[in-house]
Parts: sequence; C-alpha cells; structure tokens
Amino acid sequence: MPSLQILSVDMVDTSADFLPQGRFQGREAFQQLVRDALAAAAAQGWREIILSDADFHDWPLGERAVVESLQAWAGSGRRMTLLACNYDELVRRHARFVQWRRTWDHLLTCRRSPAADRLDLPSTIWSPSWVLQRLDPERCMGVTGTEPERRVLLRETLNEWLHNKSAPGFPATTLGL
Repeated sequence: MPSLQILSVDMVDTSADFLPQGRFQGREAFQQLVRDALAAAAAQGWREIILSDADFHDWPLGERAVVESLQAWAGSGRRMTLLACNYDELVRRHARFVQWRRTWDHLLTCRRSPAADRLDLPSTIWSPSWVLQRLDPERCMGVTGTEPERRVLLRETLNEWLHNKSAPGFPATTLGL
C-alpha cells in the first residue's frame, strides 16, 4: 500500500473548518484533500468551485461521502465548473457522481478539451478562498493554499482553458432517436 505523505502542511483556519496549506505527496493524500475540500465547501457554503483534471481517474468523486458533501453544498446561487480532456473515466468509475450531476445539472458547467495533452491540463480544485493544485499528477504531488497570488494565477490559467481551449462537454443526459 502506498504511504500517505503530506509535506510541510500548516493548518489554516478557513472559518468553520480547517484546510491544509502546503505541499502534499501521494495518491491517498491527494484523495483525502479532495474529500476535505468538498466537505469544507458544503460546511462553508462556497459559492463557486472549479474541478479540473485530464479525466478524474483517481479522484474520489464516486464515494458516498463525497457525493453527500456535494449534495450538502448544492443550492441556490452555487456554481461548479468541471474541465477535463474527456469524461469517459469519470462516467466509468464514479456512478454516484454522475447521478448527482444529473440531478444538479443546472448548477454545473462542464467543458472538455479533447485535444489537450493530459499533463498540460491543470489538475486542481479552485475556490475563491482555497486551492489545491497537483503539479505532478502522475506522482500526485502538489500544493494547497489560500494565498491570493496563487488563487489569482490559477484562476487566470483556468479561465484561459475554459474560454479559449475547451468546448461544452459531458451532458447530463444523452438524447437519441
């Protein structure tokens, strides 16, 4: 079993919950950070969340606790944006999330960039108050933080992908004849 390793983490009080700030390493550390971030989003009522990854293969989005956090987060005035190269792995691996996505389609904007190199597309969670960024998705190494510079720079990068390098994708339902 791979070891859980979080490097140089300081706890930052972000109102009701604590989210780590600093470097992380390892798939389990990354997955726990995703769980904690989405639970904090629900507890703190984050208005906007962006989830970006090549295919969300190793994200824990199909876990019952994660979907419960998303259910608690969902509500009026909330927005979530998903960005991926493709959503095939998400559909295959995260059935609970796909079902939740169908229910809350009106809160989600899903974009895809199928021609993007999977290592070029940011692997991140962005919120106005905290970010997680996997700098090396293959080894699950990255950083989290609340620093305004980090949040602004990451948002600018994501905006470039969302507005200039992607198109609508991952419809809530597939219509056919």
